[in-house]
Formats: sequence, structure tokens, C-alpha cells
Amino acid sequence: MYTFVKGDRVEIVIDAGGTPRTYEVVATKAGRRVEITTGRGIVEVSEVTRTGTPIRTARFMSSRILALVEHPADDRRSGD
Repeated sequence: MYTFVKGDRVEIVIDAGGTPRTYEVVATKAGRRVEITTGRGIVEVSEVTRTGTPIRTARFMSSRILALVEHPADDRRSGD
């Protein structure tokens, strides 16, 4: 599982029968984060609260995913 914080977004590009479609999940408020989980051929991207309650969830078949791009809000995780 990968976790990102407010302002971060994850962009998912899938193959929709010859035409790529793009979806986006964003951590919209303070205290929310985006989590990515994978298992049994499914990739799940969720915006969750501090307590772990899912607000918004997107599920995709891993065989249909062309790209999964993580966009961090800033460089706070770089260790500087």
C-alpha cells in the first residue's frame, strides 16, 4: 500500500476499448490522503480521512491500466 497526503493526486490511465481514459483521485482537504492498494488483479485508489474512512474510491482491473502516475503536492518527502 502506498500513502500520499493533502494536495497529492494520483492519475490513472486505462484502456477503454481502444481509447485511453484518464481518472484522477485527489486528497482534497487537510487530514486526507490517497492510498493505492493492489491485489487479485484489482488496483484500488482511495481518498481516505485520518481515521481511515474512505471518501472516494476508484477500482480498476490491473490488466486495463496503461499508466498510474503519482503527483506529489511538493517536495516535503525528499529529506531536505
